[in-house]
Amino acid sequence: MQLPVDVTKLLDEMMSIDEARATELSLSVYVDDKAPADLVAHVRGVFASTLPTVRMTLSYLDGSFIPHPNDDMAIMVAGDSASVGAAAAAVRAVGVPVMIVTAIPSKVERLAENGGHAVPDGDIIAPCDPEATDVAEPIALNDEALAVLDDRMGSWIVAVCRDKRLALAIAFPFMRRALAADAVLITSLQNAGIGLVPIIPGADLPIMTLNQAKMALQIAAAYGNGMDTERLKELLAVVGGAYLCRSLARQLAEFIPVLGFIIRPSIAYGGTAAMGYAIIEYFEGGQNVAGVAATASHVGEWGGKALSTIRSTAKRIMPVVNSKVTEYAPAVEKIVTSVASGKGWPEGNLLASADKAAN
Repeated sequence: MQLPVDVTKLLDEMMSIDEARATELSLSVYVDDKAPADLVAHVRGVFASTLPTVRMTLSYLDGSFIPHPNDDMAIMVAGDSASVGAAAAAVRAVGVPVMIVTAIPSKVERLAENGGHAVPDGDIIAPCDPEATDVAEPIALNDEALAVLDDRMGSWIVAVCRDKRLALAIAFPFMRRALAADAVLITSLQNAGIGLVPIIPGADLPIMTLNQAKMALQIAAAYGNGMDTERLKELLAVVGGAYLCRSLARQLAEFIPVLGFIIRPSIAYGGTAAMGYAIIEYFEGGQNVAGVAATASHVGEWGGKALSTIRSTAKRIMPVVNSKVTEYAPAVEKIVTSVASGKGWPEGNLLASADKAAN
């Protein structure tokens, strides 16, 4: 059977994952002696690694503090010392990204600003929702709070340390889900773009399938699962997911042809995201890559049932919907095309004009 995916590119991706496993990492944990002992212990614990490729240095913010310019990243565990802002600025000055982990984020931010060393937005990481406004400080470090802290630290590393994010996730398990979620988001957006602009009919399937397979590889690697050429056959179960997305988009486009330019990217995004999160949940359950095929199969079964329901429903309501959609389609397509191309919202109230013409 000829598979709609370039296996050599998947092998290249596997090689890049092997390279990430062999990547040497260097990081420093700087501790404010006024930081809570339980917070210090937690940070030290999650950044401890037994891998020979990882070098972690622990030091205190005292008179002998000197930033390490060759680090890939730094973590500063802060209490209410006035020196934290200046120390973080010194680390950034040697070109090393640094996050400040604390249970008193408002006070740390205020002390840094008062000392003339304001911390960049997003670099203060606390065990709470950053949008919350009624959190009592110091924040209690219970299991739930520490789980939030790990998630936020992982998201920061994925966003800031882009070049070595996979190597870091392999070294530090707490950030696996953040990396996996990032892979799902990026792949879903890529496939949505492919669905929006189908250059050659049918050419979208191999590209979307390759993207989904690479996503599965990245998720597997993040959760510590290796893959050889035999396991690669199991990974290709995601081909079914790509076929399902394409079939669903085609069926819906037949019912509402004038909105195909919206349907295709929407289904490509949603189907890829569903596949990605199904694989994440599988690995979160402690399973290994051998079960990816079964997970993909379950997603495919669900999608098939959804497609059957959509078909039967659409046959009843689409004649009415199509008559209205046709009237608005030119205006909607102009808006989507303009926004997608980066030109912004077109001038004039296009939908209002279409509504007036329809009535």
